[in-house]
Amino acid sequence: MLRGLGALLIMTLVWSCSSNDLREVQERSAELTVSEVSGAPVAPPPSHNLKAITLNLAHGRKDGMNQLLVSTEQIRRNLDEIADFLKSSGADVVALQEADNPSRWSGDFDHVAYLAEKAGFRYFVEAEHAKIWLGNYGTAVLSRWPIKEGMGLTFASTPPTASKGFTLAQIEWLNPEVSESPVTVDIISVHLDFSRKSVRMAQIDDLAEIIKARAGPLIIMGDFNSEWLAEEYMVQATADTSRLHVYKAASENLVTYKDKRLDWIMLSRRLAFSSYEVSQEMLSDHKAVVADIRWHAMGAEQ
Repeated sequence: MLRGLGALLIMTLVWSCSSNDLREVQERSAELTVSEVSGAPVAPPPSHNLKAITLNLAHGRKDGMNQLLVSTEQIRRNLDEIADFLKSSGADVVALQEADNPSRWSGDFDHVAYLAEKAGFRYFVEAEHAKIWLGNYGTAVLSRWPIKEGMGLTFASTPPTASKGFTLAQIEWLNPEVSESPVTVDIISVHLDFSRKSVRMAQIDDLAEIIKARAGPLIIMGDFNSEWLAEEYMVQATADTSRLHVYKAASENLVTYKDKRLDWIMLSRRLAFSSYEVSQEMLSDHKAVVADIRWHAMGAEQ
């Protein structure tokens, strides 16, 4: 029998009726400014594959107990290690969570802009979801491909836990296998509540309301704070009526936080995984997920 949250996910993936009103959710979303880093390449060469990475930054503290106990200099060194990792991996798009805007507890500088510059990403968008007196943070997307559109949404307030949300970046990927012109792909970086299943369920509803109105190919990445994609999901949710799929949902070798698989990459059926791995480098309290993604208009089985 499917777990309650897994069942909800399946319902949203097949676009069943939702209790959320699309208009109300859209009113809580906001257009994001696309930032550009001068000096970085305008776009990489045409490519058949898109390399995607998702990583919870843990406010730049790496494996420290709390960012308040880490010096600004050490936080910068930690982010430098992440930047080196992103460069060496050849990432095209990166989804970030717990990404800080200037905050007292983490060095008082913009971690997303810092990483974009250090790792050589030309484009980025970021959305601030949590605003507390010590820190302001949220989600973000870095891209080597031009970002055509940016959107951010903060989920409804969930006291006593801090607010969560997602960032959407529509990139223009030049894939000669598909077209002589760039194809647009929605990249979503999402962070769900860690404390309550009921809150995550409502947040999934909000996410579904936004993405079901968008017709293009889609990559969802992030910290879902749940293992609800495991076990029965691949059997039940990859039916012909399903729009999204994941890589080896039942695998026990893809843990990203302690002994749990909380960080995921999901694809729409126009896209398929060429490779998928969890990096073992210690960059944060979460491990980075790295995937090579190819175009596959008819969908794929993993």
